[in-house]
Amino acid sequence: MNKVNLIGRWCKDPDVRYMQNENSTCVARCTLAVDRKFKKDGEQQADFINCVAFGKVGELIEKYTSKGTKIGIVGRLQSGKYTDKDGKDVFTTDIVVEEIDFLETKRSDSDNVPNQQASGNDGFMNLPEGINEDLPFN
Repeated sequence: MNKVNLIGRWCKDPDVRYMQNENSTCVARCTLAVDRKFKKDGEQQADFINCVAFGKVGELIEKYTSKGTKIGIVGRLQSGKYTDKDGKDVFTTDIVVEEIDFLETKRSDSDNVPNQQASGNDGFMNLPEGINEDLPFN
């Protein structure tokens, strides 16, 4: 079985291209920074893992993620080899992303999203002042 589960943050904005075929398939490439379990000399260490996503998953990555976005991915490990322009063999290892979990939302300054800071340690959002609607529970 070839299955990989990772949680991390994009190191940069995804590089998105569309294949020039009859379906114009989306291909999104990015590097995921995944923290290691243990620290070295008091500093957090990370692995930088190349990822590629095709089709709908690639479109979701393009639309809803950017540099620094925390995500969870499920995919498979894929290795490959090609010869570069100097005639040297280059070996590659990528995670082919098959599923993505959004652990944070992509926000911009123009979004009119209410402040969703938790009140205390209970994890619930404070309701904005002036809401006169009936709540669906007692």
